[in-house]
Amino acid sequence: MKILRIQFLAILVLISFSCRPKTTDTKKAIAQKSSVAPSKQLLSFEDLQKYETAYFASGCFWCVEAIFESVKGVKEVYSGYSGGKEKNPSYEEVAYGRTGHAEAVEVFYDPAVISFTQLVQVFFGSHDPTALNRQGPDRGTQYRSVAFYKNEEEQKVIQDYIALLESKKVYNRPIVTQVAPFETFYKAEEYHQDYERKNPNNSYIRNVSIPRLNRFKENFQSFLKGESH
Repeated sequence: MKILRIQFLAILVLISFSCRPKTTDTKKAIAQKSSVAPSKQLLSFEDLQKYETAYFASGCFWCVEAIFESVKGVKEVYSGYSGGKEKNPSYEEVAYGRTGHAEAVEVFYDPAVISFTQLVQVFFGSHDPTALNRQGPDRGTQYRSVAFYKNEEEQKVIQDYIALLESKKVYNRPIVTQVAPFETFYKAEEYHQDYERKNPNNSYIRNVSIPRLNRFKENFQSFLKGESH
């Protein structure tokens, strides 16, 4: 699979974001203060089976979910946990680093509209892949950078893209993103799903998540869904 057009300037701009530390109590409390969210077309389980899936971890899944939701060809994104050994982990277990899982997203996408290579571009262009076990002030392996692959072709796409970024010296530090085989994705608790969309007035969302999303949109305009989506 050939590497598509690279947007290096966009990547350089986007590595400066941070995510505010969160406790489970804080997340649960502010989840109860959700604003009325715009309507969203819901797809059934059967509908989603028509599409391909991709899995990524790059810090707070509230932010990551919103970014991938804005991308054309992406039909649904779920927040959850992946990369650990604990079965059916809870947010509390993951947040305290007890399971080995990272906060991750499951992306359902139409490969006729957007390719896996382009999703890898979105992944690297919307976080700092040189930060080991953290994004911004969030610390711990649960916030590590991981690009999961389901087959050898996807593994090669990710590894080739990393090699390209390194050859072009896009970053001043080594890329520490894990390239890991996908095993299992556990969907997070319901109050985490579409969190940014449902809570636009929350201070964390206003000050961290939305600015991160807007930086992505500004620099990856050709990747975005149209106004009708």
